[in-house]
Amino acid sequence: GTAGFAHVSCLMEQAKILMDEVEENNLDDRALEKRWERWHKCGQCEQNYHGIVACALGWACWKTYLGRSETDQIRLSATRLLGNVLFDAGDHEDALLARQAELSLMKRVGAPGDHMLRVQTRVGYSYNALGRHEEGLPLQRDVYSGRLKLHGENHQETIWSAGYLANSLYRTRRFDEGKALLRKVIPVARRVLGKGNIDVIRLRWSYGLFLYRAPDATLDDIREAVATMEETYGTVRRAFGAEHSYTREMDPKDIRFAQAELRAREGKWRGISEALGYVMDPEDPAVRRRTSFKFNFKLL
Repeated sequence: GTAGFAHVSCLMEQAKILMDEVEENNLDDRALEKRWERWHKCGQCEQNYHGIVACALGWACWKTYLGRSETDQIRLSATRLLGNVLFDAGDHEDALLARQAELSLMKRVGAPGDHMLRVQTRVGYSYNALGRHEEGLPLQRDVYSGRLKLHGENHQETIWSAGYLANSLYRTRRFDEGKALLRKVIPVARRVLGKGNIDVIRLRWSYGLFLYRAPDATLDDIREAVATMEETYGTVRRAFGAEHSYTREMDPKDIRFAQAELRAREGKWRGISEALGYVMDPEDPAVRRRTSFKFNFKLL
């Protein structure tokens, strides 16, 4: 009606009826795709459902097609949808279970390599979201290795998977492996995607983080980190603006910390007050309220 809300059971029934029509009338793939959207998208405004509604429809979709053959594409799609909506809603424990179930199902039916790699990537996302980075790392290694074999180093999917692997290496503090990976991948990414591509910029920012966060970082490493991070952040900010999501991915505090480490190594501090003022952002409201600030570096 015009009340502005709908029962989830009604939305579920509408989606099921539309999908039944596809199979009963042997409609083409385009029609199937359009009707499948009713499980996760409003038929009126074409916007995706969110939160509780999305999760309820995801569970309903999964239960509707659970009894089908393991090789049935709609059953596979329902399992994938459930994992995705749970992940988007922040229910990462259940999202991981759904994605692990999808991965097991894909292995049993002998899914193509590209499909398997996509599922493994999603499982890795879920491990990371739960802070279980050590468990997610082997999956990201397998995905990157699989992409190299399937597509070669010049494919965009391979470059993306390298970025995901670098993220896992950073979170598990494998700095040497991460630096070696990015030194190999960044020149390829520049050649394939272009120097100004956002994914190339992300890889370079990550490389800067690896350089200055490493416990054995040399003075030259810190200098390179500062130069790399200043350049990449400046490029994104000029291209997209300070409030764009791409810019906000890169925390300027990391630049200030790296700069502070560099000045400390070079012996340029005149006292603790100067050091603290350098790393703190005066425009940050949290800094204005802070009465003390701890930063673990040596004043030389």
